[in-house]
Amino acid sequence: MATANDESKARAIISVLGGDRPGIVAAVTGALADHDANILDISQTILQGTFTMTMLVDLADSDVDFAQIQDQLQEISDKLGVQITMQREEVFNFMYRL
Repeated sequence: MATANDESKARAIISVLGGDRPGIVAAVTGALADHDANILDISQTILQGTFTMTMLVDLADSDVDFAQIQDQLQEISDKLGVQITMQREEVFNFMYRL
């Protein structure tokens, strides 16, 4: 049986920040779907022309490893001119704990 810690190791937080333009959500979610990553939660907003999106994704069934998805998201980041970061959920929680 998987523990909460095991589940956390298979999950990641993805943040996207940059100028609003068409295709950002499609590019990021498409890359995730291509590798069987499941989006568990997603939030997006536009603040005075700045697009922001945060996602919690489950990578347990992904056909590639964490680093390969991270590299693909970096390619999308470069192409679209937005900042995309991906961190393992456990690292994110450790960094931002109160």
